[in-house]
Amino acid sequence: AFSGCEGLKSVTIGSGVTSIGDYTFQNCSGLTSVTIGSGVTSIGEKAFVNCSSLTSIVIPNSVTSIGEEAFSGCEGLKSVTIGSGVTSIGDYTFQNCSGLTSVTIGSGVTSIGEKAFVNCSSLTSIVIPNSVTSIGKYAFQGTGLTSITIPDSVTSIGGSAFSGCEGLKSVTIGSGVT
Repeated sequence: AFSGCEGLKSVTIGSGVTSIGDYTFQNCSGLTSVTIGSGVTSIGEKAFVNCSSLTSIVIPNSVTSIGEEAFSGCEGLKSVTIGSGVTSIGDYTFQNCSGLTSVTIGSGVTSIGEKAFVNCSSLTSIVIPNSVTSIGKYAFQGTGLTSITIPDSVTSIGGSAFSGCEGLKSVTIGSGVT
């Protein structure tokens, strides 16, 4: 709908909207502000891909699904808050968000997808809530993480989940990992 609108700076999605479709705001490089209404339940695949000027996003509790690569390539993104309605952080959701420093994951999230935070080089810390049961392959590859605590709720960690995390000094793995 708004793909490639480089001059678009601000978007407010009203409470009457229930879904943000695939590719809706892709390549809107001038987009700096997005407010997602409480009626939205899903964010589509690549909905905000390459919105390089977007600095923060709050995903409300009403959202239950986030499509693959939804915020991939948002290099200016510094802060993300994921509401408690989201059950899964999809594959590649925040890949190449090199400016990302703060992530709050809601208590509804049960899985972190493959390459979800790959190459988020400024991400130095993250709290994985007790609701998470699986961490996908390459999920945190190339991040700036310095320490990580895997809660007891996690039963599986995918291959290379923390590869290339050169600053990682401390890892605590919960008793649930099999």
